[in-house]
Amino acid sequence: MVPHLMAQFQSLRGRVSSIAGVIFVLVAFLGLFSLWRLQDYHTIAGEIRERYLQNTQFLGDLNNFTSDFRAAEAASLLTSSTDEARENGDEVERLDHLISLAMHSFEHVANNQDVRALYTDFVAKWRRYRALADQVLNLSSHDRKAEGSAIYRTSSRGAYDAASDALGVLTELNRHDAAESGRRADSAYEQAKYLTAFAVVIAGMIVIGGVLHTRRTILRPLLDLATRMRRLAQNDMDIDSDGVTRNDEVGEMARAIEVFRSNAVELAVSQQALAQHASMLSEKLEHEQHLAELQRNFVSMASHEFRTPLTVIDGQAQRLINAGYRLPPDDIAQRARSVRLAVARMTSVINNLIDASRLIDGQPQLYFHPSEFDLTALLHDVCHMQRELAPRAQLIERLVVRPLPIIGDRKLLTQVFHNLIANAIKYSPKEAVVRVAAELDGEEAAVSVEDRGLGIPAADREHLFERYYRGGNVTGIIGSGIGLYLVKTVIDLHHGDVSVDSEEGKGSRFVVRLPAISASDATRQLAS
Repeated sequence: MVPHLMAQFQSLRGRVSSIAGVIFVLVAFLGLFSLWRLQDYHTIAGEIRERYLQNTQFLGDLNNFTSDFRAAEAASLLTSSTDEARENGDEVERLDHLISLAMHSFEHVANNQDVRALYTDFVAKWRRYRALADQVLNLSSHDRKAEGSAIYRTSSRGAYDAASDALGVLTELNRHDAAESGRRADSAYEQAKYLTAFAVVIAGMIVIGGVLHTRRTILRPLLDLATRMRRLAQNDMDIDSDGVTRNDEVGEMARAIEVFRSNAVELAVSQQALAQHASMLSEKLEHEQHLAELQRNFVSMASHEFRTPLTVIDGQAQRLINAGYRLPPDDIAQRARSVRLAVARMTSVINNLIDASRLIDGQPQLYFHPSEFDLTALLHDVCHMQRELAPRAQLIERLVVRPLPIIGDRKLLTQVFHNLIANAIKYSPKEAVVRVAAELDGEEAAVSVEDRGLGIPAADREHLFERYYRGGNVTGIIGSGIGLYLVKTVIDLHHGDVSVDSEEGKGSRFVVRLPAISASDATRQLAS
């Protein structure tokens, strides 16, 4: 329809320029004569304005709102929380209201019988679809999304397609009738042009004034509207809103262009929202896959850590049952110690998992209970326990300062140094030397754990204390990836620092620094 309007506006420019001379001599005669000959054209233009422009606006609204309603129906099946379900319900009510408003407005336009018949057919099909859509929305709100999805993909889809097709036929008929009215307007205009040609010749003396006036009040706004329409067709939404306040045909067209631009912007926003939603779903899927991988790692780690001590306990128990009466007391005591070591190992693994879960998934401050204690004694106890768990390891203590008082959570720091020393033993060759040292460095207690094991690749060092991260050179060695993350979390709670110096293939040296205090300082801090 736009090309016809463009041709009409260009012809109007020539016509107005031609009759300007007649207006200079016989303004009254030319005005009355032109109004008389343009009556048919005015009637047809009024029909276009009062019927087809409004039909185009209301049908465009119906097309947009019904498609948005279908999208809202689908979104109800994808909601995962009460807030999302409530927001989607509000959107459904808003779209339902807008569709009803557009239908009501369309019904008040003076359309012919054919248009009304097609509209009635669309309304009937839309109501059938709405009944099915209500079933889908109701099932979704009652957490029966599988049943709602089945209706959405079958009967609801067919009913929506039927209603959409009916609306498309109605829109095409409106376009065809509007084009026909435009051709009749062109014909009426051509007749009026020839009948007013004689008057135009007489009015040649005032052509300049008529051309200037016509260009300023009619042609320039129309050409501007045509330019905006072309920019809209090229998806350029950055257009001005001149002419929307005019109370004439130019104003109606300018407002219609604003409606088209708003609809196009809403469509672009909807497409962006859909893209974001798809990205969110992809991220959630990746997260679920990550959780599944973590679960597999946990099962592998737990089975390894529990199977070995359980095998020891079971073997020693069977030996005691089968030959207990023949074994000397020293042998029985040794086997009992082996059972206790296996139990201690299992207890350590369980405590490690529980503490890690509390600190990682909860609020660490809730499990932080500081008190004054001797860090040297704690390190000695940890080393003694590790020697029992790994008898072949050569664990050397160099605890210079005795005692070394600090304020901290003894249980959490025990877990920290258990992790560091156990890692040093686990990632070192059998019977390798692991050194544990503690000293007072200024106002800080410095504890180092040094080994001559695998070492840490340079690419892994910056991620070493991240949750679930494991080095690239520890494949085949059981681990959960939370030990060093737990170490960093606990040391941060104590306002300390942990650092590592490592070279792949030559070993690692972890240094933990904690605030050290004197006895008087400890008393004041605990009192505060």
